[in-house]
Amino acid sequence: MRKLIFTIGIALGTVISSLAADPSPAGPHWDMQYVYRQADSTLSINDIAFPTAARGIVCGFTTDRHGNRKPVMLLTSDGGKHWTEAVVKEIGLSLFLLDDSIGWMVTEKGVWFTEESGRSWMRLKAPSGLLSVHFLDRTHGFGAGLEKRVFETFDAGETWALLPIVKDLEVNPTFTTFGEIAFSGRNGLISGWNIPPQRGGPAWMEQDKTPRRQQPNYTVLLQTKDAGKTWIKSESSVFGQVTRISMAAQGTALGLMEFKDQFEYPSEVYRINLHSGVSTSAFRAKDLAITDVRLFDGSNAALLAGFETSGGIYHSPIPGKLKILTSQDSDNWREMPVDYRAVAHRAMIAGPDPQHVWVATDTGMILNLVQ
Repeated sequence: MRKLIFTIGIALGTVISSLAADPSPAGPHWDMQYVYRQADSTLSINDIAFPTAARGIVCGFTTDRHGNRKPVMLLTSDGGKHWTEAVVKEIGLSLFLLDDSIGWMVTEKGVWFTEESGRSWMRLKAPSGLLSVHFLDRTHGFGAGLEKRVFETFDAGETWALLPIVKDLEVNPTFTTFGEIAFSGRNGLISGWNIPPQRGGPAWMEQDKTPRRQQPNYTVLLQTKDAGKTWIKSESSVFGQVTRISMAAQGTALGLMEFKDQFEYPSEVYRINLHSGVSTSAFRAKDLAITDVRLFDGSNAALLAGFETSGGIYHSPIPGKLKILTSQDSDNWREMPVDYRAVAHRAMIAGPDPQHVWVATDTGMILNLVQ
């Protein structure tokens, strides 16, 4: 009997060793391409952009043991196999790349422009408080940000004019933010929300575990079908805020609604028909907080990225396990294998097509889709 048990133990050990030696699963999966490994500081990634299969840019900041922050930009020209650091003077909040050379970076103090794939940057005379920009071509673009402001530029960001439609919104500018801009062809959407401050600190710090009573927020969507010549607004009172939008040339879009702690769900993804304007629920799960969505022109492929939650506190200091889901109809979703080391409070998707996609986490990790 002892000999039999010993033999079985050797066999199991051999199998386990074999699995450990080759942990990569068959089929499409997500491998770690980059991990920040400095012992005396941490890296927080704010955004990632991949306009082509080779060229990519990441912006964020490092924090040392004394709490000092330093802006960081990472560049790749070989699809993420190698990353180099570029010098930047301000912390990038968001990126928009028109092609593999021309791009814009929004910082806490303004907007910067590059013609060299992020290797050098020139500061523009942009309004303060912008959170994101989106350009339809080399000169024509839009900017969205704090204090109920959405701007348009026709000279690559040298001058900006406020969109007249935002003046019709009867909300307090102090608490009104426009954060997401999405376009596909001439169709565009810009999302905004009005959230007055609430008493108390973050839910994870509360000693009283009684769930707070959720209050609905004012939400507005600005929509154009003629590349920004005219806009229409739709206003509603909902419990969450539309933080991400992805549109495709097929006339479809995905919109991400994120909720506060202790809501029934941490997030919900909606499928939007851009022709009819009808939206339907596409995905929600009580243990999964989605933080980014992505559609691709000319493809039925869709991706969701987020993190695993535990309990009703969705925004705790402890990151959750990274989760990435895929679908061919934006209705039936399948979880994809992800490197077990990947954790996040927020995950961001970038890539030009379904075969070349990257996910960055705010915890300083970059993963690549391996087909």
